[in-house]
Amino acid sequence: MKRTYLGEFEEIVLLTVAVLNEGAYGVAITDELERQTGRSVSISAVHAALHRLAEKGMLSSQMGEATAERGGRRKRLFTVTALGSRALHDIRAVRNQLWESISPQALPAISL
Repeated sequence: MKRTYLGEFEEIVLLTVAVLNEGAYGVAITDELERQTGRSVSISAVHAALHRLAEKGMLSSQMGEATAERGGRRKRLFTVTALGSRALHDIRAVRNQLWESISPQALPAISL
């Protein structure tokens, strides 16, 4: 099977959908990304990433119920697919392996 690679932004969008679980829709994803990363994120960039991830088969979506707060409009809710879950686990495994391979003297000390 051909491996699909993710850019950093796609990865954090996919992770954010997993964090939000059943409440993952465009605005909520954007807000959570800004809260978690401390970076300003445009809703259009989030929607573009969601579209790419759905095309890659890593996300699925469905329309939620209409809400009064949105003037009766429905939200598109996103969920991580099995393929998306596999990609996130693979990425985590590679990152963990790389971190474990770094010798203690390879990185300068920092104070957090």
